[in-house]
Amino acid sequence: MNDLDLFSDPHGDGPQPERQQPGRRAQRRVRKKQRRRKGSGRAAALFAMAFIVAVFGTGGVLGAAWLDNKLHPPDYKGAGSGKVTVQIKDGDSGSAIGTTLQEHRVVKSVRAFVKAYGKETKASSIQPGFYQMRLKMSSSAAMALLLDAKSRAGNQVTVPEGRRAIEVYQFLSKKTGIPVKEFQTAAKDGAGLGLPAYAKGNVEGYLYPGRYDLDPNGSAKQALKLMVDRFRKEAESVGLEEKAKAADLSPGTVLTLASLVQAEGGRPSDFPKISRVIYNRIKTGMPLQFDTTVLYALNKRTLDVRNRDLQVDSPYNTYKHKGLPPGPISNPGPEAIEAAVTPEKGDWLFFVATDPTRKITKFASTEADRQKLEQEFREWQRKHPGN
Repeated sequence: MNDLDLFSDPHGDGPQPERQQPGRRAQRRVRKKQRRRKGSGRAAALFAMAFIVAVFGTGGVLGAAWLDNKLHPPDYKGAGSGKVTVQIKDGDSGSAIGTTLQEHRVVKSVRAFVKAYGKETKASSIQPGFYQMRLKMSSSAAMALLLDAKSRAGNQVTVPEGRRAIEVYQFLSKKTGIPVKEFQTAAKDGAGLGLPAYAKGNVEGYLYPGRYDLDPNGSAKQALKLMVDRFRKEAESVGLEEKAKAADLSPGTVLTLASLVQAEGGRPSDFPKISRVIYNRIKTGMPLQFDTTVLYALNKRTLDVRNRDLQVDSPYNTYKHKGLPPGPISNPGPEAIEAAVTPEKGDWLFFVATDPTRKITKFASTEADRQKLEQEFREWQRKHPGN
């Protein structure tokens, strides 16, 4: 055998390749897996870094935008255009006013208005009421308009105490231009006005006196409802129903009694005494004999009540009928209502307005004393003819 025979195929098929050992193939597979893992780990790290940069980068942009919005809230520019009526209510804060203006598209954002409100030293002097504003105004322009008395658009009225319902209608008609008939029609809808059940559908006595800001575009019903709502609010705040129960009276009776006190009294300081006279007369079975109830039945206003007037056939004629009339004869204020449930202690049965000009009323417990007071009044009449 020569040297060539060492590499020859024993079967004569030619040269054979060198065989690899099993351990080396396994090591090569491990190294490939390690390279794949290292590559995927590097990709994950790069993806994570990119995600963090994106998030924090976006957050920075959003944070800057948030800060800019906080320091410079959205606001219109200029004086605006068009017209819109808005109502500022009693006790409204700067934020509440801003909300109202934004809802009516006067200002662009509440925060922009609040910022302008905070800078204005006269902001607290903004009065409740209706204002003629413009659309899309800058907050500073809106503030200036609210402080300008000329922008007041509503009818600000003060309804005096002791007015009868018909007199309230006439008063409001002059202020608003709404016909009296529309107020009379609206008054018939007691439920729609929100009258309490004890009013029995009659607005007389429940049109609470005081100051009101009337919507320039409002109706007769809206105006009367404002007054009834105010009555209900005031009645609740003073505990009218509880006080009436403590005095063994119904709330409706209290209002009737209060209306008499209001109509007969000249000065609030006299109200508790007049209330006591009413209680004393009813207790002793005496008729009240109030001229004011007769004049209510006649729909008249005069100090010169004649005997023929006292003959009017009406349940409101307290010369003919004992006790209280069937309902209020005017719309009383808070002092008269309070006097109706807390009369002053005393035995008076009479009172006479001896000097109506100066609103002087005097009280008496006997008929003889009453006649003396009546004479004082007649002397005043002689000095003041035509009253």
